[in-house]
Amino acid sequence: MKPVLFITGHVPASRQGAFAALRERVPIELALFGGPHQHGAPAGPPPDGVPVHHAEQREIAALVARGDYGAVIAGTGGRVALPLAWWAARRSGTPFIFWAALWRTPRVAAHRAAAPLMRQIYRHSAAIVTYGPHVSAYVAARGAKRIYVAPQAVDNAFWSAPTGATRDGRFSALFVGRGERAKGLGVLLEAWKESALADCGASLTLAGAAPVEFPSVISVGVLEPVALRNFYGAADVLVIPSVSTRRFTEPWGLVVNEAMNQRCAVIATDAVGAAAGGLVRDGRNGLIVPAAQPGPLAAALIALAEDRRRCAALGRAGADDVAEYTYAAWADAFAQAVEVVCGSTSAGSVTL
Repeated sequence: MKPVLFITGHVPASRQGAFAALRERVPIELALFGGPHQHGAPAGPPPDGVPVHHAEQREIAALVARGDYGAVIAGTGGRVALPLAWWAARRSGTPFIFWAALWRTPRVAAHRAAAPLMRQIYRHSAAIVTYGPHVSAYVAARGAKRIYVAPQAVDNAFWSAPTGATRDGRFSALFVGRGERAKGLGVLLEAWKESALADCGASLTLAGAAPVEFPSVISVGVLEPVALRNFYGAADVLVIPSVSTRRFTEPWGLVVNEAMNQRCAVIATDAVGAAAGGLVRDGRNGLIVPAAQPGPLAAALIALAEDRRRCAALGRAGADDVAEYTYAAWADAFAQAVEVVCGSTSAGSVTL
């Protein structure tokens, strides 16, 4: 079997195990074009044993056009990497697999300009791999036919390791992310104030965001993974208050997977991919509230603060549910897509 070329900007730590699992199933090579770290995830080294090509985006076409690969996989990262890879794959007769992320249409001129090309990619890719059913529904509505779901995953063994933290004290909420508008921190602070939980001794901890001066809000800055794991273990609830903007809607939110591994309940808005994609289930392992509305978010915080047993039950259910979201499941979906487009098995789709 010819190797498969996987084109992406870089390999963040959260993807290293996924690529290693894929390498066990399919002979892959990585084409890394660098650029900004999407969603703040720093780049890391590729997995051992995976060949790497470091290339400028405009060099991608020549790499693909050589026809040395059994298939080409590319996502939406970069400005020209996707269209060049698509064009070169078509020209060389190489099956093209699109790794799709959008589940809401950005309201920007650049996306409108790219819409005709994206329709071609959705309709004529040999296969499309998505993050979850929310993305699958989006691409299917745009003509995609052969769709596989590669569930978003983290290193469950690491994030579920015992921390020694307890939740026997006062109610504690946690936010993990940057302070930009799309992450919804401003909405969370309004909700926190409206909840008046600070008057009862409850606390809100901010990890990753710049410090803010707010009653009973603790800023701890950017944390290393072990320290962040400890905060998940101590928090009653992780709050993901993301909002949709003209340019951005949260594709997933891997902090959900991380927190669930520590039996931490989740409150997420309906603008969070992990909620739209089915990992966060309202009343089962967390609560889902409307985005950009402090009132319902405050009510959700109050509900869990007043019923700690229910909060703990949501956390336990989350730990059970996230156990299915593994690197192996992610790699299996990509491997099946590759096998199908390379003609070694019959067409089908993978669902979770």
